[in-house]
Amino acid sequence: MIENVLEFFRNLPEKKCATCGEKIEEQHECYGNTCDKCNTL
Repeated sequence: MIENVLEFFRNLPEKKCATCGEKIEEQHECYGNTCDKCNTL
């Protein structure tokens, strides 16, 4: 079962910024959806 979970996370698509569309360099399962340049927090 652990192999199935690992395979799931390996197969997630690249995460892209919701504002500019640039690829986000972080873990794909993270909740954030904006890149560092567009993040205003």
